[in-house]
Amino acid sequence: MHAALGPAEALPADAVEVGRVLGAWGVKGGIRVLPFAADAQALFSTKRWYLTPAEPARPGGLAHPVLLRIVQAREQGDGIVATVQDLDDRDLAESLKGARVFVPRTSFPTPDEGEFYWVDLIGLAVVNREQQELGAVVGLIETGPHCVLRVQPLATDADEILIPFVDAYVDAVEQAERRIRVDWQADY
Repeated sequence: MHAALGPAEALPADAVEVGRVLGAWGVKGGIRVLPFAADAQALFSTKRWYLTPAEPARPGGLAHPVLLRIVQAREQGDGIVATVQDLDDRDLAESLKGARVFVPRTSFPTPDEGEFYWVDLIGLAVVNREQQELGAVVGLIETGPHCVLRVQPLATDADEILIPFVDAYVDAVEQAERRIRVDWQADY
């Protein structure tokens, strides 16, 4: 069914999930995508998007990863609409609904000084000013005014630590050392 799109040999090793296909757009096989970030530049920075099957799998949906060659993509409302090379059938586009959209991390635009992609922060160790390791970043929460680091302590039975990702508490993000230095205590 998806032979027109062709299977992807494999996802790139640095593939990052950036959105989901919402369904078809227009009558000529365009797709609508819900980006996971408020700023969807990762989707605009490359013409090669990788799709993997929806979870849970949908009857008639993708059965294997595919590589999409994007002809054009633009913002529309809360989402992105894209036209895809060799995809000119609305029914085929609609069958992609729920598919997960990945792009290579290496294709992301370079962030400005002091800016970071969430994917680059996840997994970093968090160390306070007393050199006490608080744990590792397992995710972030978008609160509107700022993000909050979700830190899983080393002791697996300990509660998650939430640290506002603001200059008042974050002293430095040292990506080369894979750590974040903070003004925070484990018992806050």
